[in-house]
Amino acid sequence: MAKPARSRVGDFEKSLKELETIVERMESGDQALEASLKDFERGMELVKQCRDSLQNAEARVQQLLEKDSEGDPDPDDEE
Repeated sequence: MAKPARSRVGDFEKSLKELETIVERMESGDQALEASLKDFERGMELVKQCRDSLQNAEARVQQLLEKDSEGDPDPDDEE
């Protein structure tokens, strides 16, 4: 069963926030090498998740645009 769209958006935002926190922590330079390596690995996982989420969103937008271009009326345009 597919996740609702809102949940995926929330997942993306959560992953992005975690990635930003990791970047800040790594940029501070106060971590041991091992901690930095673990953060780097986690960061790479988060980048992949975010990229996948964005690609899915882009595909969904493209589908909606194609559907609209097939002549489906936009309810907002019926004024």
